[in-house]
Amino acid sequence: GKTTKMTSDTACYKQVEDEFDADGHIKMWRFGDYYTGDVLKLNMETGKGFLLNPTYRFEVGHGQGKAERVDFINPDEANVIDGTYSTCEGPNPDWYLKSSTLNLDTGRDVGTGSKTIIYFKGVPILGTPGISFSLSGARRSGWLAPTPGFASKNGFELTVPYYVNIAPNRDLTLYPKYIQRRGIQLGATGRYMGETDGGLYSGETSFEFLPNDKQTKTNRYLIKSKHEQALAPGWTYGWDVRDASDNNYPNDFSKNVASATERQLLRELRTDYRTEDWSLTARVQNYQVLQDPDAVTDPSLTVSRPYDRLPAVNFHAGKYDVWGGFDWTFDAEATRFVHPTLVQGSRLVARPQLSFPIVHPGFFITPKLMLNASAYQLDNNATTKAQFPDTSFTRAVPTFSVDSGLVFERDTNLFGAKGGTQTLEPRLFYVYTPYRDQSQFPNFDTAVGTFNLTQIFTENRFVGSDRIGDANQVTAAVVSRFLQPDGAERMRLTFGQRFYFADQRVQLDSSTPVNQSRSDILLAATGRVSETWTVDSLVQYNPSDRRLMSYQYTMQYQPGAKKVLNFSNRFQRGSLRNAEVSTQWPLTDRLYGVGRISYSLLDRRLVDSLIGLEYKGDCWVFRMGAQRFVTSGKDASTPIFFQLELTGLSNGLGLGANGLETFTKTIPGYQALSQPLR
Repeated sequence: GKTTKMTSDTACYKQVEDEFDADGHIKMWRFGDYYTGDVLKLNMETGKGFLLNPTYRFEVGHGQGKAERVDFINPDEANVIDGTYSTCEGPNPDWYLKSSTLNLDTGRDVGTGSKTIIYFKGVPILGTPGISFSLSGARRSGWLAPTPGFASKNGFELTVPYYVNIAPNRDLTLYPKYIQRRGIQLGATGRYMGETDGGLYSGETSFEFLPNDKQTKTNRYLIKSKHEQALAPGWTYGWDVRDASDNNYPNDFSKNVASATERQLLRELRTDYRTEDWSLTARVQNYQVLQDPDAVTDPSLTVSRPYDRLPAVNFHAGKYDVWGGFDWTFDAEATRFVHPTLVQGSRLVARPQLSFPIVHPGFFITPKLMLNASAYQLDNNATTKAQFPDTSFTRAVPTFSVDSGLVFERDTNLFGAKGGTQTLEPRLFYVYTPYRDQSQFPNFDTAVGTFNLTQIFTENRFVGSDRIGDANQVTAAVVSRFLQPDGAERMRLTFGQRFYFADQRVQLDSSTPVNQSRSDILLAATGRVSETWTVDSLVQYNPSDRRLMSYQYTMQYQPGAKKVLNFSNRFQRGSLRNAEVSTQWPLTDRLYGVGRISYSLLDRRLVDSLIGLEYKGDCWVFRMGAQRFVTSGKDASTPIFFQLELTGLSNGLGLGANGLETFTKTIPGYQALSQPLR
């Protein structure tokens, strides 16, 4: 409650004025906050007064400090003259800020300082004419950490972010950034969420702008914007837009591998309507392609441009367990494909399906009939005439499939599943699709599906609607799962292979049929091998040639909090061989190391690497790191960052070059040493 208790050497209470005067060794508990001091004058009714040579500790946020004097303005608000403030424990805090006047308003949860210097380990590290921060550690408008950094291309960098807490559900961060070799870059990120009569909405827009780059003498920019909104129950719309000023933007300004390799920038506007039985999606998609600058000398690095969809409309409907156990679905799509240099046109696809699942505890069998019908209308122009004698054509391809499986169970103690269950689940999947010649059809969006454990249980070996593969084949697989007594899956082992009874004549481009009698074998193991080890692996083996075609495995060792070691290896015959190691590990009680190396054994070069150190003080965390990653075919970037996070000073310092974000995104299983305040 709002009460005041006090002890002192001498005290005098004036009843008429309702006022206390006290002297010597004053200890006062006021609304949960604790003060000591030498001389006190306090009006109990208005809460006005002063305390000389005070120390103070606040109940909310555990802020503490000492001063020349504190003036109580009202029960919620106090002015601290020549005082300090810190959220560290003890009489000698690791960091504190010192202000000529510090206004602490617990009612509004804000501390405001004029002429403030932040001291770290007794050394002044930052001076500011004004500062504001939250007393409880909540979000508050104000300057964030000035972040020094260094990048191999751009030289010294200094980011001075300013955080604007517009409302609990929207904020804005402004990032003025000095880049030694390029100039001043201005950045902003706005986030928002809320609710209208129609439903929830949320979004984020970020923008970077560098006027008159010193090196290119041009304006450089990058825009990213995302939005999702419900207009009515079941009806949503949204957009995802990206735009960059030039091809070299990812090379020159990327902060991580993901943004460095993003060269097909999608702009999409879409709307969806869903009911229990059907849904309708309409979207327009357009791409900006940022060509790799090295593609001029090495054409293999050229970035391909996907077709724009202007528009694409998809319809899906389905009912389950009708007419005594049948399931039916119907999918349709109408798309207009536009491209600056390739054949353009429209495509209409309809896919009805009817199945009859028979499911029992020990087995299941599902026969299914489907029809894939398509109609094309190509633009009648010179590009089309050079390749296609006709501009309109149709095709209808039926498919029959049967999926079936058995389930056996037994008790087991393997893989830590004490008192658990092991299952054995053989599965057979048969598909028949007759051959239709499709060599004269354009290819707008179709590729051969990646051969994996999901793909071998699909009817069509192509992804996209321009090719329907002929098939007379059966997939055989066995899955064994180890279940804990509570039913949670601890480990899963899978084996699968496909057997062909006829040549596969339909191909993407050439008409040469594939005449193998069986596919490669797929083997997978995934799950928790022990309390500390998890594994995820997939192997593709060609039994005819007796050689591995591809494999990938990831192993994670996590013996305790903030201790993780990851190994992974990926191999694809003829195209890829990458090894990766990453870790977060305590070096001492307070010092932690983080690191990651991703190496291409085929190209004999580092794809990306990261080394970092983190030190955890009682009320602060310091991080530093250096990263190196590939930005294009022949180019790499090396940023270095430093970050000091002062716990509880939500906007005074902290959130440096986003070292925390870098570590979180690049090291699986990484755990932050402190909880970020925003």
